Amino acid sequence: MEKGELTKLVIKAYTKPDYTGGVADEFTVSLNPEEYSQVYDIEYDDKSGDGTTGSPMVFKRIKPQEYTLKFMIDGTGASGKKINVPETIERFFEVTGYDGKIHRPRYLEILWGTLRSHCILLKADIAYKLFKPDGTPLRAVINATFKENIDDRTRVAKANDSSPDLTHVRVVKEGDTLPAMAHEIYGDFTRYIDVARVNGLNDFRRLAPGQRIFFPPLEKTDNG
Repeated sequence: MEKGELTKLVIKAYTKPDYTGGVADEFTVSLNPEEYSQVYDIEYDDKSGDGTTGSPMVFKRIKPQEYTLKFMIDGTGASGKKINVPETIERFFEVTGYDGKIHRPRYLEILWGTLRSHCILLKADIAYKLFKPDGTPLRAVINATFKENIDDRTRVAKANDSSPDLTHVRVVKEGDTLPAMAHEIYGDFTRYIDVARVNGLNDFRRLAPGQRIFFPPLEKTDNG
């Protein structure tokens, strides 16, 4: 892309939840949004412990993020290109909405500047602003809300690269101990027993600097 070239917001549609198989369809806005909002929502369990007051709220999960995009469809020709507003709105829903072949709305990818999101369409509010004498809309504003399409475990793992739900490899440094490393990864120093078993360590007390230690996902240490 040439320096200074205008980049349009693109919504790509997929029929598979893992976004494989190629793009099924896509929608490119004619006028980029003047703004968009992002909701970052953290869920806590605010129930106090039995017989206590003022207990700190316990972290539960990071909820899927939501994005609301507001963009205009202008059919007046003021932007240099005449657009059929009703057909463009229909096209938007054709790309982002229900797909009879998969019996559900499509899986979407939003691409614009630094915004990159795998998501699904939650809702779209349309405000018609200007009309021809026969009532045909000449201008419309779409407020579309999208929800991040990602499972809780992956989201938490992305938010914290020390997540116990990820596989880790650590290089031993001088002074490192296996219980301390296990506590760093799992939040539980007793997990060193599982780590020692997985790595075939007969003596966990003798770690050599430069040695690589494999820390499996928490669920694998639970299952053995």
